[in-house]
Amino acid sequence: MSILVIDAGTSSVRAVVLDERARVVAEASRPSLPRSPAPGLVEFDPVALYGAALDAVGDLGALAAAPEGVGIAVQRASTVVWDRSTGEPVGPGLGWQDLRTLGTCLELAVDGPGLAPNQSATKAQWLWDQVDPDRDRDLCIGTIDSWLIWNLSQGRSHVTDASNASMTGLLSLDGSGWDPAVASALGLPLAALPRIVDSAGPAATASAISGAPPVTGIAGDQQASMIGQGCTEAGRAKATFGTGAMLDVCVGESRPSFPKRGRAGSFPIVARRTRGELSWALESIMLSAGSCVEWLRDDLGLIDSAADSHVVASGCTDTGDVWFVPALLGLGTPHWDYGARGTLLGLTRGTERRHVVRAVLEGIAHRGADLLDAARTDSGHPIDRLRIDGGMSANPTFVTALADACQVPVEVSAQLEATAMGAGLLAGLGAGVWTELDEAAEAWAPRLVVEPAGESRRDRWREALERSRGWIPELSDLDF
Repeated sequence: MSILVIDAGTSSVRAVVLDERARVVAEASRPSLPRSPAPGLVEFDPVALYGAALDAVGDLGALAAAPEGVGIAVQRASTVVWDRSTGEPVGPGLGWQDLRTLGTCLELAVDGPGLAPNQSATKAQWLWDQVDPDRDRDLCIGTIDSWLIWNLSQGRSHVTDASNASMTGLLSLDGSGWDPAVASALGLPLAALPRIVDSAGPAATASAISGAPPVTGIAGDQQASMIGQGCTEAGRAKATFGTGAMLDVCVGESRPSFPKRGRAGSFPIVARRTRGELSWALESIMLSAGSCVEWLRDDLGLIDSAADSHVVASGCTDTGDVWFVPALLGLGTPHWDYGARGTLLGLTRGTERRHVVRAVLEGIAHRGADLLDAARTDSGHPIDRLRIDGGMSANPTFVTALADACQVPVEVSAQLEATAMGAGLLAGLGAGVWTELDEAAEAWAPRLVVEPAGESRRDRWREALERSRGWIPELSDLDF
């Protein structure tokens, strides 16, 4: 018995095989890098992305043959529009970071639905407008899961799951289906949108793969990561620290009462839909996390590699009261201040490279604690421990700093990226390998648990944070 997972991230596509005990037995990866033709624009080649997925599966050879089910996990909100009859994209795919529809979102904030540029809705509108402003053509709109499944099913299935649908800006508030008013405001035909299916269960036949296995699990990357880290019960929380960072806490079957964001700045998302029942989560976002380490490496030349940040930072026991606010792209939760900027404070003649590097890691950790505080406030759950994955979870200095800033135990995922594991668990549930998701989630076993050992210094952090805010007032005034 095996489960095949295709995990399409922002820069690569992975293919992973899980066995009946939810253990990774094989994996392969192919690059799938976006391009940025101008500042603020992020595009990708949908055909090349699908090709990379097939190549990654092919790299696994016989190990990927005849799985019980296929799981699909994808970067969320990245959008493709294609011709239904030919299957050809009408333009580039637009990545979730793409900001070309910023002006449209600002206009809609005045007299239309409130949409953010990192959602799919205005991206789909822009793509359609370029080729068919009169809406005469029979086109399909989809996020990457829809695009992959359309191709894997050889044009027979146009579907998405509820977790991905919740990130488009087109889903109704109660999660029951597409919102006709929002689609109408953008001139998007409802018939072009995919059918919303359960996150676990037969959704399509992957006839492009040997043996034509069923697609039985679909999820957005962060929702899949929640499941991969066993966060399936209300009050359990995980954070993924990659280029940015997302913290998600499961809140159960009832949608949080606020329509957009809670008073602490986190927002509701669909965690999954199984057997027709929705499970909800709250998400908090940090816009700059691992990208700050990349900045140290690529732009300042203070470290030779991301791993080197731990080596350099561990050369001192504290920062010498140097503080770094990781706001290179502004601040997300809880402030949502797009005009905030990265700030380095407390420099003296005695400040050394190691102090600066450590301050960057500790600053990211404090932003992680900000996300945790917001999730606690908006969810009402105490959240007495935090599970983490992502590239930065391999950095011991960062993980220790995170435990100290949060003042809770931090459980580090055995899988650096838990996304594929979560999609595999959903696919296994959908294929009948497991009978309950909670049973599958018992496969969670942290690689490491780090207890808080130092003081949090949150008051000093908040002083530094305030000095980073409002640096570009016209951007700080924006809200979506």
